[in-house]
Amino acid sequence: MTDQQRSALTPAGRAEHLARLRAATAENPLDVLVVGGGVNGAGAAFDAATRGLSVGLVEARDWSSGTSSRSSKLMHGGLRYLQMLDFKLVAEALRERDLLIRHTAPHLVKPIKFVFPFFKHVVDRAFIGSGVMLYDAMQSVGRKRAVPMHRHLLHGKMLEVFPALDGDKAVGALEYSDAQVDDARFVLMLVRSAAQHDAAVANYTRVVDYLHEGERVSGARVRDEETGEEFEIHARQTILAGGVWTQDQQELAGADAGLEVLASKGIHITVARDRIPAAPDTGIITQTEKSVLFIIPWDEYWVIGTTDTPWQQDVAHPAATSDDIDYVLEHANAVLADDLSREDVIGVYTGLRPLLQPLKKGSDAGSTKVSREHTVMEVEPGLSAVAGGKYTTYRVMAEDVVDFALRETEPGRPSLTRSIPVLGAQGYQALVRDKDRLAARYGFDQVRIDRLLFRYGALLSDVLALIDEDPSLGTPLEHAPRYLRAEAVYAVRAEGALHLADILQRRTRLDYETRDRGVAAADEVAALVGPELGWDDEARRREIETYRDFIAARLEGERTTSDEQAAARLADAPEVPRRG
Repeated sequence: MTDQQRSALTPAGRAEHLARLRAATAENPLDVLVVGGGVNGAGAAFDAATRGLSVGLVEARDWSSGTSSRSSKLMHGGLRYLQMLDFKLVAEALRERDLLIRHTAPHLVKPIKFVFPFFKHVVDRAFIGSGVMLYDAMQSVGRKRAVPMHRHLLHGKMLEVFPALDGDKAVGALEYSDAQVDDARFVLMLVRSAAQHDAAVANYTRVVDYLHEGERVSGARVRDEETGEEFEIHARQTILAGGVWTQDQQELAGADAGLEVLASKGIHITVARDRIPAAPDTGIITQTEKSVLFIIPWDEYWVIGTTDTPWQQDVAHPAATSDDIDYVLEHANAVLADDLSREDVIGVYTGLRPLLQPLKKGSDAGSTKVSREHTVMEVEPGLSAVAGGKYTTYRVMAEDVVDFALRETEPGRPSLTRSIPVLGAQGYQALVRDKDRLAARYGFDQVRIDRLLFRYGALLSDVLALIDEDPSLGTPLEHAPRYLRAEAVYAVRAEGALHLADILQRRTRLDYETRDRGVAAADEVAALVGPELGWDDEARRREIETYRDFIAARLEGERTTSDEQAAARLADAPEVPRRG
């Protein structure tokens, strides 16, 4: 089996991965079992697998179905941390961002410019300017720059670069560069990268209990959510990367100590690109009284956010309210010349930030406070947890938690992920150089070929091979022309999608890229993937109806005024059909 074949997450391949996990017995355990299929868990599995260890990765729902697919889609150094004088954290994040752009994931992470408007002539230009100057200087220490230097914009130039800014309020601006990422696809590529290096990976595989040998955790008991089958996975070391589910998992393991993680809600809205005139690949960043406001160019629309409010409902059902949407619109309108209205909102998505709190009582022993942003610790012998952190520093977090888990048993196996690219990076530049020929061959315009390259990198060749076999797959989806029919099929044949919602929300982004949140495309997509997944007419109908009901509940929640009401709507409308 080739590396490419090993990385493909097919329906039949999932059964093989489950069989390998099932074969991890007490006599023949895995070296490492990772619990949690977000960016931190996928990163840890990739890190451990590239060290030559036997690795398992399980996720209760779909890959990146939690916070990791609902971010601001930025790989940034964290400019605001300079205000907190956390130079080490910023330097680390900038180093990791540049590594992703230049080497390990250029197909998924790309530079983007931001305009930071000034509202006070002298104070803002001096304070913000000095901060960004330091930010830029930290990117030039010991390596070639991955993004351009900043520049100051006088009032006229500011409006030339970003005409949509309110020139009566903003007196000037500063333009600097960072990077953006396709977050859900990034996690998926990490999972596939782990699989490429022989990790056994399975989504919709829920941990229902932790195994113990005396006081030591020796693996987990899991349930295949597709069949209801339960089985045990034995491992020498178990790593918990549960995000906002960390405390639930620690309690399930019976841990006396552990990490305390609180959830903070952040929502984003999307609006059409033509509603906010600006130079290409240029966004806005500014501070609000509660959070940071981003207006981020993304494909043919803008992503605008975010909020930062405590979430006290079930973490499985994060939901936006009417007040949240109005808050984002109000703060966007405070800097834009032409106001946006609720009618301009195409979609809304909501994520929960895992905010790391001080360690629980009795948990100092056996813990490592790696930075102000993330911590790894042993919550029980054999069970290490990682929490907190930034998307940008996922690789460092993965390296830290794997190092920590192996500190006594395998200290001589260093991390290799600084040099090993994420799947799709190798061969990407060759496809970029050949993109005009590819576009002409398949009848793609420049926008589509660039979009496809950013989504798949070198794996675009596999998607195009489907079109070569069946030219009808090269046509766009009728109600979602941004995507090709081949992309829906590829989501099942190679990307581990098991349900309609997996495709409409994470393999594509129709739940916030189209006004109907992907409902109109549901029939066509279900018809395409149903035969691949063995759906009969009843199963296909259930998938479509479940998705429609789920979106209806989200829209209903967006008309409520409280988190409790919005979460209650989603609690009654599952994302995927309930088994049986």
